[in-house]
Amino acid sequence: MTTSPPSRDAATPDPRRDSLIDYPCAFPIKVMGLRVDGFELAMTDIARRHDPGFDASTLEIRQSKGGNYLGVTLTVQATSRAQLDALYLELTGHPLVKVVL
Repeated sequence: MTTSPPSRDAATPDPRRDSLIDYPCAFPIKVMGLRVDGFELAMTDIARRHDPGFDASTLEIRQSKGGNYLGVTLTVQATSRAQLDALYLELTGHPLVKVVL
Protein backbone atom coordinates (compact mmCIF):
# COMPACT_ATOMS: atom_id res chain seq x y z
CA MET A 1 0.00 0.00 0.00
CA THR A 2 1.44 3.36 -0.98
CA THR A 3 0.75 6.58 0.80
CA SER A 4 0.65 9.94 -0.86
CA PRO A 5 2.30 12.98 0.68
CA PRO A 6 0.05 15.14 2.81
CA SER A 7 -1.80 17.72 0.76
CA ARG A 8 -0.88 21.36 1.19
CA ASP A 9 -3.32 24.16 1.14
CA ALA A 10 -2.46 27.55 -0.36
CA ALA A 11 -1.58 28.98 3.07
CA THR A 12 1.04 26.30 3.84
CA PRO A 13 4.43 27.28 2.41
CA ASP A 14 6.48 24.66 0.61
CA PRO A 15 10.09 24.95 1.91
CA ARG A 16 11.41 23.69 -1.43
CA ARG A 17 9.90 26.73 -3.12
CA ASP A 18 11.26 29.24 -0.60
CA SER A 19 14.62 29.26 -2.36
CA LEU A 20 15.74 29.91 -5.90
CA ILE A 21 18.65 27.53 -5.32
CA ASP A 22 18.42 23.81 -6.10
CA TYR A 23 20.37 22.03 -3.36
CA PRO A 24 22.92 20.53 -3.41
CA CYS A 25 24.94 22.70 -5.77
CA ALA A 26 28.30 24.41 -6.24
CA PHE A 27 27.83 27.91 -4.84
CA PRO A 28 30.43 30.69 -5.30
CA ILE A 29 30.81 33.28 -2.55
CA LYS A 30 32.94 36.39 -3.08
CA VAL A 31 34.73 37.72 -0.01
CA MET A 32 36.65 40.97 0.03
CA GLY A 33 39.00 41.87 2.81
CA LEU A 34 42.29 43.35 3.86
CA ARG A 35 45.38 42.02 2.11
CA VAL A 36 47.22 40.61 5.10
CA ASP A 37 49.06 37.39 5.80
CA GLY A 38 46.61 34.68 6.74
CA PHE A 39 43.51 36.10 5.02
CA GLU A 40 43.26 33.31 2.45
CA LEU A 41 43.87 30.63 5.10
CA ALA A 42 41.23 32.15 7.41
CA MET A 43 38.64 32.16 4.60
CA THR A 44 39.54 28.57 3.67
CA ASP A 45 39.16 27.47 7.31
CA ILE A 46 35.71 29.08 7.52
CA ALA A 47 34.63 27.45 4.25
CA ARG A 48 35.77 24.03 5.51
CA ARG A 49 33.80 24.42 8.75
CA HIS A 50 30.62 24.73 6.68
CA ASP A 51 31.63 22.44 3.79
CA PRO A 52 34.03 19.74 5.04
CA GLY A 53 34.77 18.73 1.44
CA PHE A 54 35.80 22.27 0.43
CA ASP A 55 38.67 22.12 -2.08
CA ALA A 56 41.10 24.98 -1.44
CA SER A 57 42.60 24.50 -4.91
CA THR A 58 39.40 26.03 -6.34
CA LEU A 59 40.05 29.30 -4.51
CA GLU A 60 40.12 32.28 -6.86
CA ILE A 61 42.12 35.29 -5.65
CA ARG A 62 42.27 38.82 -7.03
CA GLN A 63 44.23 41.73 -5.63
CA SER A 64 42.78 45.25 -5.71
CA LYS A 65 44.40 47.84 -7.98
CA GLY A 66 45.90 49.61 -4.98
CA GLY A 67 47.09 46.32 -3.49
CA ASN A 68 45.42 46.88 -0.11
CA TYR A 69 42.60 44.38 -0.53
CA LEU A 70 42.03 40.83 -1.75
CA GLY A 71 38.97 39.40 -3.41
CA VAL A 72 38.58 35.69 -2.75
CA THR A 73 35.96 33.47 -4.38
CA LEU A 74 35.08 30.39 -2.34
CA THR A 75 33.03 27.79 -4.20
CA VAL A 76 31.33 25.62 -1.61
CA GLN A 77 28.98 22.67 -1.97
CA ALA A 78 25.75 24.22 -0.73
CA THR A 79 23.38 21.74 0.86
CA SER A 80 20.79 24.02 2.50
CA ARG A 81 19.82 27.59 3.15
CA ALA A 82 20.70 27.11 6.83
CA GLN A 83 24.24 26.08 5.85
CA LEU A 84 24.67 29.16 3.61
CA ASP A 85 23.20 31.48 6.25
CA ALA A 86 25.65 30.16 8.85
CA LEU A 87 28.56 30.52 6.42
CA TYR A 88 27.62 34.11 5.55
CA LEU A 89 27.27 34.98 9.24
CA GLU A 90 30.72 33.66 10.05
CA LEU A 91 32.32 35.35 7.04
CA THR A 92 30.72 38.74 7.69
CA GLY A 93 31.70 38.53 11.36
CA HIS A 94 35.40 38.02 10.62
CA PRO A 95 37.47 41.13 11.48
CA LEU A 96 39.44 41.09 8.19
CA VAL A 97 36.35 40.83 5.96
CA LYS A 98 34.88 43.99 4.47
CA VAL A 99 32.25 42.60 2.05
CA VAL A 100 30.63 39.22 1.33
CA LEU A 101 28.64 38.70 -1.87
